[in-house]
Amino acid sequence: MLTTRFVTGSPNWIDLGTPDLDRAAAFYGGLFGWTLLPGGPEVGGYGMFQLGGRTTAGAMKVGPDQAPPAWTVYIQTPDADTAAGAVAKGGGRVTLPPMDVLDFGRMALFADPAGAGFGVWQPKQNKGLEVVSDAGSFAWAELYTTEHADEAIAFYESVFGWEKYQVPFPGGTYSMVGPEGGGETAAFGGVVPVSSDPAETGSGPYWLPYFEVADCDATVAKAEELGGKTRMAPVQMEGVGRFAKLADPFGARFAVIKSVYPEGTKD
Repeated sequence: MLTTRFVTGSPNWIDLGTPDLDRAAAFYGGLFGWTLLPGGPEVGGYGMFQLGGRTTAGAMKVGPDQAPPAWTVYIQTPDADTAAGAVAKGGGRVTLPPMDVLDFGRMALFADPAGAGFGVWQPKQNKGLEVVSDAGSFAWAELYTTEHADEAIAFYESVFGWEKYQVPFPGGTYSMVGPEGGGETAAFGGVVPVSSDPAETGSGPYWLPYFEVADCDATVAKAEELGGKTRMAPVQMEGVGRFAKLADPFGARFAVIKSVYPEGTKD
């Protein structure tokens, strides 16, 4: 599961690119209780979503000529430049070369060989998100890929040293990933072929963030009330929880989940 222990090879940041920060803040504020702490000109207006005074995500305005509205997952790395070299060597693309963000850290953006975008964050003053896996915060990440799951995972293994775990579920197995040496309880995400999920018909490869909620059905209803869209109605899965796929008013895709945690695994 995701934690704020800031482990190399595990997600430590997430941000939203949106055409309207104010409207996005109203949507996610109404949905998760977030408040937006606006950023100044020194960071290009990049803001922080906070929950109870703790940072739960970043947010920035993007124009139609820059990128579509979307969430981006960032993986912790001790060296963004080394990660960029590994991405290129593994068949991925560097879409934004490594750059310093003042004294906060060093970042880069990439696309994996299938085209799914993701980033890396090399912490300096900003170590990462201040809250994860609690209600209203980032809890899980899922890669939807046009490759076979093992092929997709092999790329990330070459860049981050990830370990994979096969978990049985009705109708097949689910491929989970986690940081090197962390064991299965440190898994933070899964890898799913796009073709295996009817909700992803017509979708290209991408990373889907899941946010923990206290009540999945109530959150879905609230999202629709606030102008969002339900992409997949709530589903219950034994041992996992109840989850649904949504999109915000601008089309940025995300999921919500009321997790079932094995006893003793959640801090």
